[in-house]
Amino acid sequence: MKWGMGIFTLILFATGNALANSRSITFFSDGAVVEIEATAAKGIVETPLPAGMIENSLHVKPMGSTVIQRVDLLPVRRESGGEHELDSLLERKNRLEDRLQALSTREDIFKAAAKSQSGKAPRKTKANPDPMQTIRQGTDFAIAQLEAVYTARRKTTQELRRVETRIAEVHTGSSGAGTLTRIGVEPKNGRVRIRCALRGQTWKPRYDIRINDAGKTAVTLFGQLPGPYAGYLLWAAPSALADAATARSLPVLPGSFARLAEYNLPMEDVHFGDGFATSFSAQMTNTSATYLPAGEAALYRKGEYLGRLSFKGISSGRSGRISNGI
Repeated sequence: MKWGMGIFTLILFATGNALANSRSITFFSDGAVVEIEATAAKGIVETPLPAGMIENSLHVKPMGSTVIQRVDLLPVRRESGGEHELDSLLERKNRLEDRLQALSTREDIFKAAAKSQSGKAPRKTKANPDPMQTIRQGTDFAIAQLEAVYTARRKTTQELRRVETRIAEVHTGSSGAGTLTRIGVEPKNGRVRIRCALRGQTWKPRYDIRINDAGKTAVTLFGQLPGPYAGYLLWAAPSALADAATARSLPVLPGSFARLAEYNLPMEDVHFGDGFATSFSAQMTNTSATYLPAGEAALYRKGEYLGRLSFKGISSGRSGRISNGI
């Protein structure tokens, strides 16, 4: 009996502790929502909120018979070391994003070169006695440059993810908290639910576009999640903050690629080129109720991977041209 009572007491303690420290953050395509349930100590609830809170987004709701007496927001100073690190990380992030943009431009150039070489008609001249060899050499060179671009982009993307993870850690650490919320309540052990929205803390979209011959295209939306938020449970929703009240969310792991949504969308005027380098264009209609944000997409045809393209984003009910730029 004592053994059973001991376990019952332990369960009660663990449950109460969990309730006292219930924290979650839900990521959307354009921001995040923080929710915290907290119990007062001697009539005061004090809890730090992550940096980047959207003005007037803070809501504090009394739970049970609790009465809220006062709410104060106090700025939390960031330690100089953390501030310097954050500045350095943001500068590094900007340089990596610039490099990705430059690599994208190089990719377009060498894709066009590979297409140009493979489409040339061989013409034998005195200066070019073996035109097929010349074409092969030009094509091989363009493909080799493309491989170098893909390798550099993969390494740059991995480094960018590491930097973004560290930025999130600095933001959510003690030196990165932006606001301290102090709430006076009655009774002295009253409970409140705190909710606010954050700017800049989002998942990054990535798509799988799978084309079949049935006139429909399977589009899977993935979200690249930020790094760890110490003490928070992480969730993600495949929509914008404006739809937070009705959005369907799912639990996710920090830094992971989460499968957020799947759509079957009509595709018209589909064109695939015949060259070695894949050329593709089509007209896609977004028949879903959700805006599909811009992001990188992987292209598949009948299960075969055909490369990547830059997806420009399409509003609900609208159509847009998608292509890999070749």
